[in-house]
Amino acid sequence: MASTTFSDGGVYVRDTVQTAAKLLVVGPFGVGKTTLIGAVSEIEPLRTEEVMTQAGALVDDLKGVEDKRTTTVAMDFGRLTLSPELVLYLFGAPGQQRFMRVAPVWRQLALGAYGALVLADTRRLDASFDAMETVERHGLPYAVALNSFPDSPRFPEEELREALDLGPETPLVDCDARDRASAARALIALVKHVRTHYQEHVS
Repeated sequence: MASTTFSDGGVYVRDTVQTAAKLLVVGPFGVGKTTLIGAVSEIEPLRTEEVMTQAGALVDDLKGVEDKRTTTVAMDFGRLTLSPELVLYLFGAPGQQRFMRVAPVWRQLALGAYGALVLADTRRLDASFDAMETVERHGLPYAVALNSFPDSPRFPEEELREALDLGPETPLVDCDARDRASAARALIALVKHVRTHYQEHVS
């Protein structure tokens, strides 16, 4: 697996691409999914952000993201070429609990996906549980990326794994969703994990 990203800045996928993989980028409301896809996408990302309304504030938990003014209402979409042979199609899922609990939304997004990158925030780790449970319910292998915020507390990896109830095989990485290289490294960790997962389950 190549560890550097490749892009010619064009709209079209190169003729050398042999594998295209659909991956989900999921996590709680306001954790940075739209930001991550926008940072790594080599094409203009598709965003379905709308201004938050007072009605939405009554049902969405704004704890830790009180300054958030827009929210994804359908999905985000971007593309990242990891090597001349491999391209990733990234689908960002809405993070509100009311969307995760609507089966058709997640069923369509998860259809054909190879795995998921779960973004988490150490200021509110419990907010990631719904996304992780939904990914597991759809049988997708996943990696967890801890998105860095200015006031994010730091904890030992062992404590984080215990708090998130992660198995030893599940990657847990640090990530700055605003930084292309950092976000790409998180996706590379997921791709390596997904490849190992399917090799073990096919053999």
